[in-house]
Amino acid sequence: MAEDNGEEIFFPQDEENESPAEEAEVTEEVAEEVIPEPDPMEEMEKKYLALYAEYENFRKRTAREKEKLYQDAVADVTGQWLTLIDNIARAVDSTKNADENSVESVVAGIELLAKQADDVLAKIGVTVIEAERGTKFDPNLHEAVMHVEDSELGEQEIAQVFQKGYIYKEQVIRHSVVQVAN
Repeated sequence: MAEDNGEEIFFPQDEENESPAEEAEVTEEVAEEVIPEPDPMEEMEKKYLALYAEYENFRKRTAREKEKLYQDAVADVTGQWLTLIDNIARAVDSTKNADENSVESVVAGIELLAKQADDVLAKIGVTVIEAERGTKFDPNLHEAVMHVEDSELGEQEIAQVFQKGYIYKEQVIRHSVVQVAN
């Protein structure tokens, strides 16, 4: 036994019995060796690929939704026109059996078809562009195909309308084809 003369006695430790601090250092060294640090480039590549995949899915989904909206719009507009198309077919059939006395009824039927066509256009939001004799010419709405001198009309006024124009909301579908005076 060692004598106790007031001095501290230090015993050398075995290598197997390491202090807790030394054990922690050894554990960290082993952990570094076993689990390598993640490569920042690999992580960025994974994030990029995930983002790219998400974007591609979004793009495809948007294209499908756009196509579906287009199909729905075409089906809706076509449905609006089907009654008119049926009535035109009936009018054509009735004119085959028409005689001289039924000309007035054929004309009245054609006028009704024109009214029905205007109603269908109004129902889907398409309106006729204002273009009557004396209306001021607007190049955004009208297409001038002829010029005439007319003392009754002012400068750049519509003299005659050759073809009606149509507008949907603020988008011109077809310009009015007109003759412009002076």
